[in-house]
Amino acid sequence: MQKLQKGDSKLLNAWAFYDWANSVYALVISSTIFPLYYGALFRQKNIEEIVLFGFSVRSEALISYVTALGFLIIAFISPLLSGIADYMGNKKFFLKLFCYIGAISCMSLYFFSLDTVVLSLVSYLLALIGFWGSLVFYNSYLPDIAHKEQQDAISAKGFSLGYAGSVVLLLVCLGMVMLVDDSHKLQMMRYSFILVGIWWMGFSQYTYYYLPNNKNENKLHKNIIFNGFKELLKVWKQIKELKALRRYLGAFFVYSMAVQTIMIIAAYFGEKEVQWGSDSNRFIGLIISILVIQIVAISGALITSRLVLKYGNIKVLILLNFSWILICTYAYFVITPIDFYIAAFFVGLVMGGIQSLSRSTYSKFIPDGTNDTTSFFSFYDVAEKIGIVIGMFTYGFIADVTGKIQNAILFLILFFVVGLLLLLRVPNK
Repeated sequence: MQKLQKGDSKLLNAWAFYDWANSVYALVISSTIFPLYYGALFRQKNIEEIVLFGFSVRSEALISYVTALGFLIIAFISPLLSGIADYMGNKKFFLKLFCYIGAISCMSLYFFSLDTVVLSLVSYLLALIGFWGSLVFYNSYLPDIAHKEQQDAISAKGFSLGYAGSVVLLLVCLGMVMLVDDSHKLQMMRYSFILVGIWWMGFSQYTYYYLPNNKNENKLHKNIIFNGFKELLKVWKQIKELKALRRYLGAFFVYSMAVQTIMIIAAYFGEKEVQWGSDSNRFIGLIISILVIQIVAISGALITSRLVLKYGNIKVLILLNFSWILICTYAYFVITPIDFYIAAFFVGLVMGGIQSLSRSTYSKFIPDGTNDTTSFFSFYDVAEKIGIVIGMFTYGFIADVTGKIQNAILFLILFFVVGLLLLLRVPNK
């Protein structure tokens, strides 16, 4: 097949379509069905804590610590692999590899049980690593396939496709669970995990068909193994000379801690802290909340891309951070389902925008003519993942020690305040 040129609409659409394929993990596994399934297992045994390696850990803290571990692993291995990908030109191979690891691990969640909790958590861990690991190489394609003036729009389109596609599968899973009696609901949830893996692997093939494969004749040798860390050091030296990029990356590191933590823990918060009244209301209410977030997020990403055209990237990011401060303050007082629905609406409005805009803003700051875009995005990814580790560990520790998740939310507000102040120091152009 003829190689498509940079900026070609077919190439851009194929790249964006990977969001349609992989976002089902973010919605079904990370945000809705799995958190409900996980909480139901603990309620089924009438426990809130579990003993692991001699320590008693609360359910919400346990999943937070495992999640933090997953992101720590990603932060370590992505520089190794991105260095190899840059040297050998085979980032498409790694994109596929992490996709298949994640998809197969999602399907293995069918067997998730508290009786084999360690092995079960390994499946959860590998699914997380597969999803986030693939995004390192997926994001690094953006400056390769799109011109700077196209990047905001195609980044927003990717997130919008992701929200739309994941909602489609979530509705299928919702129908499966709701059409059976209570004794079979957990079984339907398990089938949902299998569907996620099939959807992710299946639809990603369209992306793989059109994305360029720039593999060269370079051979792997031991000096290249740690080349990724050398590349990160080289990127950091370049960043230190680029004041705008350095300041932006610092701000992103701080506010991204809170954004990603909220996205991961929102469903666990809603499942445990909101007074739903019954298990059935809990299931329906949480699904509705997440659907509200996803649907509104489509509009949020598109509205944000329009605001950027008028006000510029940094001013809009400042506005989004201020909005998150207000949302977190409100979330501290959430008790009833109506409270949670209102919070979900505003989370969706700003969530899509800040994710899409953060990615495209960083891409714009990368100097023109840079060949090692994978290393630049690996640096971005490592900063994001270390931030998530700090955010998730902080959340889990505060929730575990105080026994109240709302106290952890208060701490997240601090991240947004600092992030906003740091953004004020970034030039708007």
